Order: sequence, then C-alpha cells, then structure tokens
Amino acid sequence: MSDNKYEVEVCAGLVQSAVEAERGGASRVELCANLFEGGTTPSAATIEMSCSMVGIPIYVIIRPRGGDFLYSDLEFETMKRDVVEAKKYGASGIATGILLPDGSVDERRTGELVDIAHKFGMGATFHRAFDMTANPAKALEAVIRTGCERILTSGGRNKAFDGRLLIGQLVQQAAGRISLMAGSGVNPENVAELVESTGAREVHVSGKHRVEGGMKFRNTDIMMGGLPGIPEYEIDVTDAETVRRIVDRLSGLNRTR
Repeated sequence: MSDNKYEVEVCAGLVQSAVEAERGGASRVELCANLFEGGTTPSAATIEMSCSMVGIPIYVIIRPRGGDFLYSDLEFETMKRDVVEAKKYGASGIATGILLPDGSVDERRTGELVDIAHKFGMGATFHRAFDMTANPAKALEAVIRTGCERILTSGGRNKAFDGRLLIGQLVQQAAGRISLMAGSGVNPENVAELVESTGAREVHVSGKHRVEGGMKFRNTDIMMGGLPGIPEYEIDVTDAETVRRIVDRLSGLNRTR
C-alpha cells in the first residue's frame, strides 16, 4: 500500500454487496455469510460468483461458526480445507484468527492457515478475533509472527471510533511491520477523524442499507432467526453510494497531505 493512499475494505454478505462495493470504489471485499453472527465462511457458489463478477481482491472469511474463536480439531480441519476451497474459486486472500483459552493468539494454528494461504499466493488478514484477546499489545506481536499482513480491529470496543485510542497505540507499536485496519461502525461522518486520530491507513466498512423484501404474505407469529432484532422480511445490502462517500472523504485527505 502506498504511503499516501488509504484503502477501504467492504464487508459483503451477498454477491450483490460485493458488486456494489466495487461500484462504490472499494479497494477490497471481505466476503462473509451470517453477518449477524459476526461473519462465517460463505458458500462455494457465493465465493465463485463474487470472484467472477468483481475485479477487486476478495478475501474470504475462514470461520466455521459464530461464537468464540477457540476451535476443535474437527473445526480446524474444516478451516484448512476452506482455505484451499477459497483459492479454488478465485479468492485473493483470507480473513481468519484462532485464539487459545487464555485469550492469547493461537500462533501455531493461525500460522498454519496463513502458510496454506501463502502457498497458494493468497494474502491473510487477522480478523476481529483480535478484539477478544486478553492483551492486545502481546497479541499484535503474535499476529505479526503468524505472517498476517494486517489486523482488523475496533480497538477492543463495539465501534472503532470508541476504540480509536488503542488503535492509535497499536499503529505506533506496529511501526509499519503490519497494517492496522480500523473497522466496526465506520461511516462517512466519522471516517476522516478516525484515520487522522489513529494513523490507520485502512478501514473496514459495511456501507449497508436495509432493503424491503418482496414477500406479500408475512407470518408475524414466528421468528426464523430466533432472536428479536434480526430482520425476517428485510435484507441488508451494501450501498455503493455510501461506500463512495467514504472513499471520497479519504481521497480528500490524500489531496491535503
């Protein structure tokens, strides 16, 4: 990444969202399923179609389920195979992360996934499992040792803007050895202050808007998602215009540097 350029990664849960991300000027897509669970590995068809329809790099999340980031041997085997499948269908990289019970980074198993990705010419991001570590400063050094090229973090808070102090400290600690990508709650209104206050050169956004579904009949007596607040008849889709506004705000900062 050029020293005078910001990158915008869009978290996309649908093929259409990946298409909209590129239309909005995004630098890269993180492709996921189940965004309400923080993102899990998408289907093979979703990967294949997104990679065939989008020209920017697509990083596939390698996460077999929601919940925590401590995985069984069976889940880890699934993750290794998913890295290979992601490459098979055209992915440029992966986003992953494994922790140990004490809240430290599982360097051995994360590093093994990164090694597989590198073997096939793919990059690797350590995703927001980082925000669930017990000691972010130690975790940063551990992630660097795994070979990841960047860390996605909200600074240990629900929203990156609220965690900007820690993100800035991590940027300073990293000293160019790894990129810190600020993500969660990033929008056109706060992105400029976020990057200027942290020194982060990459941001991770959803840029989504909620689209009304086409169903005429709606059974309001049941929730298929099982939890209040999860929409049953609406769909979250990346909005190209929102992404474009974020890209434009960062481009304006580039011109003033």
